[in-house]
Amino acid sequence: SYLDQTTSALPYHLKQLSNILILGAGTGSDILQADFHAIKHIDAVELNPQVIDLVKEKYAAFAGRIYSNANLSLYTDEARGYVATTKKTYDLINISLLDAFGASAAGLYSMAENYLYTEQAIQQYLQHLSSNGYLSITRWVKIPPRDEPKLLATVINALKEANTVQPGAQLLMIRSWQTSTLLVKNGVISVKEINRLKQFCSERSFDLVYYPGISEQEVNRFNIQRQPYLYQAAMALLGDKNPAFIDDYKFNIEPATDGRPYFFHFFKWQTLPEILSLLGSGGTFLLESGYLLLIAALLLAILASLLLIALPLWLWKSKLGIKPGSGRHLSILVYFFCLGLAFLFIEIAFIQKFILILHHPLYAITVVLSAFLLSAGAGSYFSKKLSQSPAKSVIMLPIAAISILSIFYCLGFESITGLLLETGNLSRYLFSILLIAPLGFCMGMPFPMALAKISQTTPALIPWAWGINGCASVISAILATLIAMQFGFTVLVFLAIALYCVAVLCFPDSTHAQ
Repeated sequence: SYLDQTTSALPYHLKQLSNILILGAGTGSDILQADFHAIKHIDAVELNPQVIDLVKEKYAAFAGRIYSNANLSLYTDEARGYVATTKKTYDLINISLLDAFGASAAGLYSMAENYLYTEQAIQQYLQHLSSNGYLSITRWVKIPPRDEPKLLATVINALKEANTVQPGAQLLMIRSWQTSTLLVKNGVISVKEINRLKQFCSERSFDLVYYPGISEQEVNRFNIQRQPYLYQAAMALLGDKNPAFIDDYKFNIEPATDGRPYFFHFFKWQTLPEILSLLGSGGTFLLESGYLLLIAALLLAILASLLLIALPLWLWKSKLGIKPGSGRHLSILVYFFCLGLAFLFIEIAFIQKFILILHHPLYAITVVLSAFLLSAGAGSYFSKKLSQSPAKSVIMLPIAAISILSIFYCLGFESITGLLLETGNLSRYLFSILLIAPLGFCMGMPFPMALAKISQTTPALIPWAWGINGCASVISAILATLIAMQFGFTVLVFLAIALYCVAVLCFPDSTHAQ
């Protein structure tokens, strides 16, 4: 019964529910909550099979054998993948506290992509609600608020994208001292539901945050904050001040999308001085530690690369056969550095994008990385034929193919994702490999083609070229994540295309003698 005293219990008190979906079943607290309210049928999805095994087998007696209930259908799957493939509709879809409070508050998830809280995900959930059904999302309360305003902004944008005229007419939100619950209804909130909402909050000393027609006098009454932050955020985001509020907010609360799925990335550079000034007053938790560590790692990688690239050139310049003022070493530096950045930019963008298709980061890394390396190896072998041409323009062929394929995938990825999510596991893996292989094949050509040209003129520079490419690869692995977090995967891919185009201009010319 204690679970009925949490904010996530709200939808069970608004109307009778019979068929619900729980995304992220975990150890079963949401299932216990649903059982307490006598739900006739529960579909529960959990990604981690080890958690299911522990609750269902080893700790079955301790857990009350909740995973063996007759009214429960349990699925080992990724949430978005299950929703994309199921044909069912539900009275309630529940997503409740899928991360630990300590890790969430520390900002450890800031670098991790999360496709559960994007605009496209919200739209998918709403499509699987029955008429007047609810989507319930419960998050930890943080001060200053970050999760809730970003979730509100994402949900409101998702509703607007679905041509909802009045998004606010479909929303309810409450909070306790520790959690907040946002309800999105597949229909207009009724007066009866508002009355039941007020009764539910009054009996449990929960604070109202938003319902259609709420006034400021009704909020911030029990768990009192310095200001009614969430109410103010809801009113601003639902009103005409939406863009200005998002821009002026001290944290990054821009709506998360499948193109930029970093829901927990709240860092803003303009807020950093203020946060640093508060470190002595207990403001450490406001720092996005993961993001700042990434910045620090990037700076160290750049410094190390500068040293490792410049030092050999300075120490063995005469042995490398570089004439002062020739500029040949500069063109080689730019060419191989651009290749190192561009290759990893595209590879990392595809790994992150294919997490949604393949349902798990491990599967995405395994399939995408293997497909890229194998196809790039095949392209490298094939490039021997192209390298025989003395024309400098020969490099244009693979670079043009890389650019065209990358643009095609960027523009059509949402449609491709929608199609692949509806197929079985084996089909997704095979189609993913087939999609990646042509691009990887072309990406494997520019590097050996340039090495072949260098070997004809200044072979002593080949180890240096390898080193430049290796340093660029280390930098790009970090830089790609930062760019994707800030601007999205599409920008990352187009930057890679631009780098490949710069590389074309610096392609070594075999006609230049030593």
